[in-house]
Amino acid sequence: MNRIWLVVVLLLVGCGVRPSGVTDGGDPPTGVAPGVTLYFVDANGELRPQLRDTSRLGTVSEALDLLLSGPGGSGLRTEIASTPTTRVVVTTAPNVIRLLLPLTARDVTPRGIDQIVCTALGVHVQSGGARTMKVQTRFTQPAPESEVERTCPLITPGG
Repeated sequence: MNRIWLVVVLLLVGCGVRPSGVTDGGDPPTGVAPGVTLYFVDANGELRPQLRDTSRLGTVSEALDLLLSGPGGSGLRTEIASTPTTRVVVTTAPNVIRLLLPLTARDVTPRGIDQIVCTALGVHVQSGGARTMKVQTRFTQPAPESEVERTCPLITPGG
């Protein structure tokens, strides 16, 4: 019996496994998303997230395409004028997502801009991006407010 224990101990000692220090595993995975969160407006004028079941998260551009298509039968509303063109051009630079929207500045209320910014930033964060990223909206007919870099009032940088 003692020989068996001796063999087991020798095997364990000689297997080459050595303790290591703590290693950084990187950022946690974001997982598989059941869909994308779009932001619409409730009866009180407040932003409300709405999960759109798409079976995947998708891109910022795809999410904004869905947002511009409207709230559907959700009981929520949008502060963005309807448009036959829903394609949004998305570019990124350090610390800012730039959106070129197929709308004029008059087609969107300030709350509508919040809808756009929150939807874009939500997809960015859910796909593993930084909460500190800002979003810049640009319209087909530029307006001074187009150049403002914004954040989403519902997505806090620390949370």
